[in-house]
Amino acid sequence: MEDNIKAAVENIRPYLQRDGGDIEFIEYTPEKMVRVKLQGRCAGCPGAKMTLKNVVEKVLREEYPDIAGVESVE
Repeated sequence: MEDNIKAAVENIRPYLQRDGGDIEFIEYTPEKMVRVKLQGRCAGCPGAKMTLKNVVEKVLREEYPDIAGVESVE
């Protein structure tokens, strides 16, 4: 499952890079949470939480409904 999630994050990456941001997969927890690190412009962006929920989490949960959620770590 973790490898599939990593691949999906790689597919999301170009969308964030277009606006000067980036994303790094950190871990998939036993609680089924995906932890990522937002980088570049995304790291300090006021809209980062919306991007995380409305883009990253939405895409990942569409592909893998068992995921409990996505959270950003520093």
